[in-house]
Amino acid sequence: MHFTSDEVSTLIGAYLWPFCRIGAFVMAVPLFGSTVVPARVRLVLALALTVVIAPVIPSTPVPILSLQGGGLIVQQFLIGIAMALVLQMVFQAFVIGGQTVAMQMGLGFASMIDPQHGVSVSVVSQLYQILITLVFLALDGHLVVIQVLAESFYRLPLGMGSLSSDNFWQLVGGGSWMFAGSMLIALPAIGALLLVNLTFGVMTRAAPQLNPFSIGFPLTLILGFGILLFTLPSASSHLVNLVDTALDLIRTLLREEG
Repeated sequence: MHFTSDEVSTLIGAYLWPFCRIGAFVMAVPLFGSTVVPARVRLVLALALTVVIAPVIPSTPVPILSLQGGGLIVQQFLIGIAMALVLQMVFQAFVIGGQTVAMQMGLGFASMIDPQHGVSVSVVSQLYQILITLVFLALDGHLVVIQVLAESFYRLPLGMGSLSSDNFWQLVGGGSWMFAGSMLIALPAIGALLLVNLTFGVMTRAAPQLNPFSIGFPLTLILGFGILLFTLPSASSHLVNLVDTALDLIRTLLREEG
């Protein structure tokens, strides 16, 4: 059996173009894109998903060694990274919310290394991240992520459309719901601890000899942990709402723009 150069180029392209989008997505998406997961494991996962997805999606007859082929590679990388960035916003909302709660509790100085990203975060943010990761896996979020990736090849087929400047502005605007979600997560603790601080302010004015640091700091910590205990069960509903918002944004980004 003999293959012409065009047939070989078409066969390679049928797997190369999807791999560019899938590889960029896997390298940046939450859970799979964590630094805890070795790069080789992520590469093998991207290859496995490519082998499964590529045969069932529409192909595009674009020569590999051409200017159009190079542009298609860059285009697929950008699409994959944009999708992963939207999902990253979901987890970052809890990181920002946890950081805000920690500052209100007086634990802003208590930080630890986040193993997923290799950066220093507050202990409350790390607690939220661990909880949300477990809830995300329990709700089959990892399967939803793979499903969204596969659907993207039908919503925005290879070579049939690209992300426009409007899409990138929508992606930037998506940061608004990330910060709004983080405030909803931290709002109960902010409100309760604000009342505590106001109370101690009034007590200090009424009794100047009272030391607010010796009494206020331990009480703020105890109350803060109590609020965390009561609000943690609602974290799953916040996660579901944020994931739904992220998926809606991804579907908006993947509308064929030409």
